[in-house]
Amino acid sequence: MRFIYHYPETNGTERDMLDAGALHEVAAAAERAGFYGFCLSEHPAPSARWLASGGHQSLDPFVALGYVAAATRRLRLHTNLTVGPYRNPFLLAKAAATVDKLSGGRLVLGLGTGYMKTEFFALGVDMAERNVLFDEILDVLPLHWSGEPFSYQGLHFDARNVIARPRPVQIPIPIWIGGNSKLSRRRIAERAQGWMPLVGPPELSAAVRTAAIGSLGELTGMINEVREAAAAAGRSDTIDVQYSYKDRSLASPTVEADRHREALAEIEKAGVTAIVVSSPSSTPTATLEFLEAFGSTYIS
Repeated sequence: MRFIYHYPETNGTERDMLDAGALHEVAAAAERAGFYGFCLSEHPAPSARWLASGGHQSLDPFVALGYVAAATRRLRLHTNLTVGPYRNPFLLAKAAATVDKLSGGRLVLGLGTGYMKTEFFALGVDMAERNVLFDEILDVLPLHWSGEPFSYQGLHFDARNVIARPRPVQIPIPIWIGGNSKLSRRRIAERAQGWMPLVGPPELSAAVRTAAIGSLGELTGMINEVREAAAAAGRSDTIDVQYSYKDRSLASPTVEADRHREALAEIEKAGVTAIVVSSPSSTPTATLEFLEAFGSTYIS
């Protein structure tokens, strides 16, 4: 089982980012603690209303992960997740290739179609087109990363005999797709290297506009279906599956450690390959203490 640390997000409208500590220090501490990966989310234009009701701010994931890359040596750099339709696919491909190149091949590109209407409006993107735009992205990314000339006619762009360098170190950069819908799962089986499902109560799934997965047992069946569909499509590689493990008592990693180990073992048995955890963003000291305690209790 691999563990990914999600840098704590800042909720509300009054606070700024980095309450959990300097990004390079937190990332280096996560690496020392044995974490496999480090992830950041994306909200370029969250509404004040959403923030006031519990929403969170974020850093630009590509800029911030480039900074993390310079402070670490082996930590995988995850976008968890970036909203594909917010960007022209060439700009998205260039940002991803740049981080991968500068980090020596450590990027994992987590992508989603997006769900927040106010951000689509703010960015001038038609939310009704998000699935078409997302499929265009999946087409363009490998073409762009190949470093060879290609042409592509998109819904809102026309690329004619373009060639993009540098090539990323990883060919291709692993793409992990978020979302629970049948369409998302089909895309994962056919075109991605990982799945980022959302497991929780129906109101959570409704808020982010995706199908509900309410239990670990339900997730297990879907994981098997996705991997069987990938095999039927002629794939022999293993599709990674990410699970966000949230438990309030985990704020003190050594408390109820045996219960957490049992829960993590059940999650792994379900077919999950990567666990995402976070910590309270109260102080930088608390963040570093959490990372050290979690690593010594569950990783080392």
